[in-house]
Amino acid sequence: MKTRPSFFRLPFRRVVYRRRAAPGPVSARRHGPRVMPPSTIACVFAISVTCCAAPDPPAALIPAGVIPLEGVAGRIDHMAVDPVGGRLFLAALGNNTVEIIDTNARKQVARITGLRKPQGVAFLPDSGRLVVASGDDGTVRVYDRQLKPLGQVDDLDDADNVRYDAEAKLVYVGYGDGALAVIDPLAPRKLADIKLSAHPESFQLEPGGKRIFVNVPDAKHVAVLDREKRSVIDKWPIETAAANFPMALDEPHHRLFIGCRKPAKLLALDTETGKRVTSLDCCGDADDLFYDAALRRIYVSGGEGCVSVIEQQDPGTYRTAGTLPTAPGARTSLFVPRTGSLYLAVPRRGGQRCELRIFITRQ
Repeated sequence: MKTRPSFFRLPFRRVVYRRRAAPGPVSARRHGPRVMPPSTIACVFAISVTCCAAPDPPAALIPAGVIPLEGVAGRIDHMAVDPVGGRLFLAALGNNTVEIIDTNARKQVARITGLRKPQGVAFLPDSGRLVVASGDDGTVRVYDRQLKPLGQVDDLDDADNVRYDAEAKLVYVGYGDGALAVIDPLAPRKLADIKLSAHPESFQLEPGGKRIFVNVPDAKHVAVLDREKRSVIDKWPIETAAANFPMALDEPHHRLFIGCRKPAKLLALDTETGKRVTSLDCCGDADDLFYDAALRRIYVSGGEGCVSVIEQQDPGTYRTAGTLPTAPGARTSLFVPRTGSLYLAVPRRGGQRCELRIFITRQ
């Protein structure tokens, strides 16, 4: 056999070499780029995504302490604060007491006894008086700064929420099958009634105007009152949800925030028209709701065991910023703008002790 010229052998060998090298892992490592198995690629991708993903946004509410409430059993209702004196007043409805907490020392310091299902409390900073509304005996009691009783107003069945008009120096108390009692806290005596369609829940006074906005859940509306005429001037129907209990007001932006339980929704209404601006999901069994004007946030506490934080991006745009897990039955709270603190009442249930949890806001 004749020997082929060298210019035939070299190309032939290269062709054979390439054909043999293509499937071989050793040849590939020596003469070509290393190919990763699919499982390795997936692993590397997952690690890179994890490392490069943006961190979770910081929580809007930061735990800042817990105050045990010794000797308190049963349901807890609303709270009020003496911002200068550093005292918090808590209506322990199921315990038939009002607990006084020193917010600086963070401990219980006093207790008002002899009450029958206290529901609403209000502290009057100009006179230092405390007003307590009890639902079981229908009595509104007034105490001085040292918590000595000064007098009471009777015959206010199921006396509930309490609000203070500092300019007019009048107290308003929701009660009965449908009324707000107008009370002179210095006497103390009832001056008038403003009739409503059903029992009122939370209500808010317009600081720069003369209106009062009242949640009337059994009538499925918000009643708008003129506190000079002492009469109802409008009714805004609640159509997309029911059981409208808590309420907060953003007066500068003409927004009224309503917490509903069926289903669990936060509604924003335009106080110029009464029309709904938006609706968002929120914590269930809501009983307190506050607007943080400094940070433009809304805090909704509910017995479902959480606090919803909702951001107001502008008067017409809102978004849920987060949900803070708390404890079952912890539905009442108090936001103190002066210190940026949210106090949450946790009732005693099973192995859970009764306590007051403190959260501070963070930008």
